[in-house]
Amino acid sequence: MARQRFAPSDIGDMYDEHSRIAAAFRDGQSHMAYWYDDEDPVPLTEAVHRLTTKVTDTLGLRRGETVLDAGCGPGETSVHMATRLGARVTGVTISAFEVEAGRRRAEAAGVGDLARFEHGDYSRLPFADGTFDAVLAMESLLFAPDLPQVLGELRRVLRPGGRFAMSDISLESAAEPERVERFAAAVKLNVLMTLPDWLAQLKDAGFLVEEFTQCGPRTFGRKAKLIKASMQRRAEMAAEFGEEAVAKFSSEQQGVFLPRRDQIGYIIIAAAKPRH
Repeated sequence: MARQRFAPSDIGDMYDEHSRIAAAFRDGQSHMAYWYDDEDPVPLTEAVHRLTTKVTDTLGLRRGETVLDAGCGPGETSVHMATRLGARVTGVTISAFEVEAGRRRAEAAGVGDLARFEHGDYSRLPFADGTFDAVLAMESLLFAPDLPQVLGELRRVLRPGGRFAMSDISLESAAEPERVERFAAAVKLNVLMTLPDWLAQLKDAGFLVEEFTQCGPRTFGRKAKLIKASMQRRAEMAAEFGEEAVAKFSSEQQGVFLPRRDQIGYIIIAAAKPRH
């Protein structure tokens, strides 16, 4: 299922509005959380960091390597790669708020020289061919208005032999398509595909797929835990941002939870650009 309904400016406006509260809820990140089971006691921020680690570890980064974080969110994932592994990270986002949030976070963490952030569109990147050793796209490709164009750009700026990792939601059931369509519209998706379709898109773009996993039951499938964990911090967020802003944010986030647990999965794929 593919759409070309939302322009980059639509996505940028959405994140300019939502990310300031989402980043506070999730410690500078905007992606899903990862819980092992319903009794897993870790708080929301730790569960979100688990997924950060799980996805970024597939890149196998070495100290000093250059990384493009394509659709970097409020910056914590880029900062994580810089602080934990000494990688030199360039985060690109269509959201002006997220650029500034990422810069502040990197400076606060003492890695302003390693993690930098730029406002831009990942379908038209201002970097030379082969600039990066690795490319990360964490929950950002689902917004691509032209997925082959975006994948082509990400491959172009990756050096031969460089690594690519992505994580995103996947379509797992075609039942009740109207429910899925309402979900897609609510969160401004341009792309929603099955795992085989994702793999085919990467291969068509010239990537060599090396590893993939489906961890939907521990991410999207734990949405009840996500709601509960968020509600536990609601009063704190209302005190910081105001009740009206938090109520609006909560109302708009309800669309995320429209699909049944068996309809939407979560995939992680590691690939590489051929050396020749």
